[in-house]
Formats: sequence, structure tokens, C-alpha cells
Amino acid sequence: MSCYDSLASWYDQLTGDVPYGAFADFYETEFGRCGGEFRLLLDLCCGTGTLTAEMTRRGYELIGVDASVDMLMQAQEKCVGLPCAPLFLNQKAEELDLYGTVDAAYCSLDGMNYIPPEALPEVFRRLHLFVRPGGLVLFDVRLPDWFRSLDGQIFLDEKEDVFCVWRADYQEEKNAVLYGMDLFERRGRLWSRSAEEHLEYAHDPEHLRILLERAGFSSVVLHEDGPQSDQGRMLITAIRGEDFHG
Repeated sequence: MSCYDSLASWYDQLTGDVPYGAFADFYETEFGRCGGEFRLLLDLCCGTGTLTAEMTRRGYELIGVDASVDMLMQAQEKCVGLPCAPLFLNQKAEELDLYGTVDAAYCSLDGMNYIPPEALPEVFRRLHLFVRPGGLVLFDVRLPDWFRSLDGQIFLDEKEDVFCVWRADYQEEKNAVLYGMDLFERRGRLWSRSAEEHLEYAHDPEHLRILLERAGFSSVVLHEDGPQSDQGRMLITAIRGEDFHG
């Protein structure tokens, strides 16, 4: 059972409370602190492209990468008509392959939590390859305690033409939470049901720091006061080292 298939067309309606502007503000603040020019950005695991579009409207050039074709189709449609249309690529994070370097890469809203622990070193290696020396990597993760607190809970989201129910099952042996999701879509007088499964991994922030430094990043900072910090989210920033030869 895959994820972000049927959900893709309803994702924006079901996540209307996400403070995308706050994430964009945080990124721009970090750009200012780092110094240098930040113009070309990578939105890794960009989803439906809401933040991609927001950063484009703020004057940046964007490359959006995601493993879901359905989510990228939503992103492409959302960005039609923008002055500088983003480039969208269908790639897994651990298979990232760009045409050149970017000034910064960010990964938002659990994108890094979807990456299995064994794939993280390769993700960071590729980010080090495609972020320019002195550039930034920024991403958020849900903290392990937050995932544990979800175990056994059932959540409901309802809009006029869609009803979504999902259940959380924390799996201690995998240090991950499995979401079983049922989506009911109105089709005229009938309702169509589909199901998805989502698996998110509870990465330890200190372990992420170690992996980033091994990949050649420096000045790794764990931000406990970023957007949605009250919802178990930590933001992590790191600078791409100048002279790494790993």
C-alpha cells in the first residue's frame, strides 16, 4: 500500500492550518545570519509545492524534488503563472541528482521523517554534493517523544467533499509510527473509499547532528523555538563545509 496517491489531491484542504509563512520567515532569517547570496534553493520532499510557491513569490529560484508523482502534479499546477516557475523533479531524496549546486536546501513538514534511518547518510552525502560551499541545509523533524504520544490515537478530518480517518501505531522495534489512513471522497451521490499507509521514523536529533558532521557539514544547530515547536517539531540547520573530502 503506497502513500500520497489518493491523498495528494486533498492534501492542501486537509492541512490548511500549516503556517507555511512562518517556515519561510525562519529560512530567510537563517539566510541573513549565514551571509552570502541565497538565490537558488532546493525544496526537498516538496509535496504539493505550497512552500515552493511561497519562496518563489519571495523572489527565489526553486527546484522542487519529491518521490510522489501525484504530489508533484499538484505542485506543478499550483505554480502555473508564477514569474519564475520552479523546476520539479521526481526523485527520492537518497537518489537526488541535480544539474548543479544550489545556495541552500530545505526539507519541511516531516519530509526527513519519511526517510529510513539507513538512507540518511546517503541523503546527507548528496546534499553536501549539491549545496554550494558555505551554503545552508535546513530541515525539521518530529521528535521521538511526539511520535510515542500518538500511539493508539485516532484522528478525523472532514471537509465538504472528503472525510479522512487515520490511526497511529507506534512501533518500538522500528522506532517509527505507522499511520493507517482511510479516505472517503464524494463522487456525485456516491462516496469512493481508498486507503494508504504512511511510515515515519523518529530520528534522534543528536544522531542527525553526527550524520551531518560526518557528511561534511558544520555549525549544526538544533533549534527548539522554530515553527510548530509546540507540536514536537525541531528545526535543524547546518552549513556546507568548504574543504571536505569524504
